[in-house]
Amino acid sequence: MLAPRKVKHRKQQKGRMKGLATRGSEVSFGHFGLKALEPGWISSRQIEAARVAITRKVRKHGKMWIRIFPDKPITKKPAETRMGKGKGVPEYWVAVIKPGRVLFEVEVADYEQAKEAFSTAVHKLPIKTKVVSRREVGA
Repeated sequence: MLAPRKVKHRKQQKGRMKGLATRGSEVSFGHFGLKALEPGWISSRQIEAARVAITRKVRKHGKMWIRIFPDKPITKKPAETRMGKGKGVPEYWVAVIKPGRVLFEVEVADYEQAKEAFSTAVHKLPIKTKVVSRREVGA
């Protein structure tokens, strides 16, 4: 599972997810990418599940890149605990996703292979996505 080695602050506030993604919104490494259409949190377990699903399809025919990293700690208080007594302990890590963010990229022969690889990964993710291709500069 993905998680940061060291963080400045152990606990974070919830924050907001308004606006569109400005960084990481274009396919940079591979030929095709999986782009987010709505905001949300993607946990490290969901990223790992999607990674395994894509890797199974791409394996020897191409290459894959993960363009997101879970760097936000989510805290939880134990069940049946009374109110107060401070914030809970960090339980898991999430990546904050804004619409337009490229989540995964693959380098395969054609669009059909990319679509097939991403179709299994989409079922592991909690947000709507679409498959996009790289815009060649000067073509």
